Amino acid sequence: MGETITEEYSVAGGDFSRAGYASSQIKKVLKKMGVDTAIIKRTVVAAYEGEVNIVAHAWSGKIIFQLDEAQIRIILEDEGPGIEDIEKAMQEGYSTATSAIREMGFGAGMGLPNMKKNADHLQVESEPGKGTRVEIRMERMGGE
Repeated sequence: MGETITEEYSVAGGDFSRAGYASSQIKKVLKKMGVDTAIIKRTVVAAYEGEVNIVAHAWSGKIIFQLDEAQIRIILEDEGPGIEDIEKAMQEGYSTATSAIREMGFGAGMGLPNMKKNADHLQVESEPGKGTRVEIRMERMGGE
């Protein structure tokens, strides 16, 4: 392969009708490039959870997807209220989602925990009142 594939997707806050679009595009690229199916599944779960978090909690955001021979990297950046307590947000079941979001079937407090479970590396940075940046990395061992 040799080169790095990079794609960027815009994500609109509150647009649940398009939630999952970027993660499905990422899945298509990974399949096309012959990445191991177990790695694809974990990557897509983590990307989807991050994408839904942007839709549910932020005003706007973007997902940057990079693929090279060694790893998959997904960077989710949003402009929004940010995360007050990252440690608390990493706990299963903790959610700041509104009741309207919960009624749509989202906001169960599993987003960040599922991202952590599925990623080889997860880094979360947030500034309350400004937004959040999440980096997911997956090693491609066994994917060639």
